Amino acid sequence: MSAPHKAVPLVAPGHTRPVTHLSFSPLQEDRSYLLISSCKDGNPMLREWTGDWIGTFVGHKGAVWSAKLSGDTSRAVSGSADFTAKIWDTYSGNPLHSFPHNHIVRSVAISPTTSHLLSGGQEKKVRIFDLGRPDAEPDILSEGGGLSHDGTIKSVVWSGDNTGVSAGEDGLIKWWDLRSRKVTRKVSFDKPITSMELSVQTSRLVVTSGNAVAFIPAQPTESQPVHSLNLPYAPSSASVHPIWQDRFVTGSTSDEWVRVHGIQGEEREVLKGHHGPVHCVEYSPDGEVYASGSEDGTIRLWQTTPGKAYGLWQGATNGG
Repeated sequence: MSAPHKAVPLVAPGHTRPVTHLSFSPLQEDRSYLLISSCKDGNPMLREWTGDWIGTFVGHKGAVWSAKLSGDTSRAVSGSADFTAKIWDTYSGNPLHSFPHNHIVRSVAISPTTSHLLSGGQEKKVRIFDLGRPDAEPDILSEGGGLSHDGTIKSVVWSGDNTGVSAGEDGLIKWWDLRSRKVTRKVSFDKPITSMELSVQTSRLVVTSGNAVAFIPAQPTESQPVHSLNLPYAPSSASVHPIWQDRFVTGSTSDEWVRVHGIQGEEREVLKGHHGPVHCVEYSPDGEVYASGSEDGTIRLWQTTPGKAYGLWQGATNGG
């Protein structure tokens, strides 16, 4: 019986400061996908599914905290400490528009139809911009005409064509009906929310708060219960396997390791390779790879099934 294959990550260099966020595109018709990374160096990077560099989006004048791709990968959006959100043409790398804010933008999200942009950050306001009228004033989503949250907004996502979701350091997740501009549901946590990602294929929000990881139905009307776990450490980010749904991966700022847990919380793997805290993790849309981004400025790509031939991994060699 051969020993299990050791996970050997591919290292994607290029950034010069800590990597703050990672986001994969949906699977495209040819089964490929793209990865966009955010970094404190202010230059989001676009990569092939293999990890190979495609290009760098140049134009921000401060750290970039969030960047995401449209469903067809033709557009990218980014949010920065330079008080702007930007939309980019991914083919040319050119910025198409810059949306001014009054404070640091921590999270952005582009709608499934690529028609609108959501943003949130240290102003504690969720804004919605109409990309068809980029110079028009955005609407601000709030419950009483003021702030959207009582703390910095850490994440905004779309959970359908007409629903936006925001998560704040006030411990609240809010679902917004973007037609009526009203809150339709809230979920509260005891501790500030540190991350929230939409798992499109599983229709769940994956949320970290304190030592908790929670898997929440993405649609506000679903009666499915919230699956929540407490870990022995505080995760900085988590991502659920998009197909098997039997495991999730985490990063943590308290050490330099990437961990894989079974969906009930049992630790399956501890992966060492980064030289600084791990700020962000994300599974690829085909579930074959997960990416981690670190304080050390690198992105590492890890195989779900080490030894399998996939992308730049050649698979197990004889006697390997």
